[in-house]
Amino acid sequence: QVQLVESGGGVVQPGGSLRLSCAASGNIVSRYFMAWHRQAPGKQRELVAHITSDGITNHADSVKGRFTISRDNAKNTVYLQMNSLKAEDTAVYYCKATWLGYNYWGQGTQVTVSS
Repeated sequence: QVQLVESGGGVVQPGGSLRLSCAASGNIVSRYFMAWHRQAPGKQRELVAHITSDGITNHADSVKGRFTISRDNAKNTVYLQMNSLKAEDTAVYYCKATWLGYNYWGQGTQVTVSS
C-alpha cells in the first residue's frame, strides 16, 4: 500500500517562501508519476506541478518561475519549493503518486499566505 505524508505547510507573508515535502513509503518516487495538486476553498483541485519517472518536470502557468518540483530518490521524497508566494496560493496542497492508472493521495498540508 502506497502511503504519502506531506509536511512543510504553514502561514507565510506575501513574498515569502515555503518548502513542502512528500515522504513516500517504499521506493516509488523514482518510478511513479509524482505530482503536487492544491485546492483552495470553494474551488476545484488543480494540478500545480509534476515530475515523471524520467525526471521531466512541468509546472502550471500560475506558478511557473516561482515554484519548483524536485525529488530525492534516496529519501523517497518529493519536494515543492515555493517562492514569491501570493495570497492566491493559499490552499491545501496534496501530493499524488500515479502508477498503472491508480492514484494515491496524501492527506494534504495547509498553506496560508497572509499579511
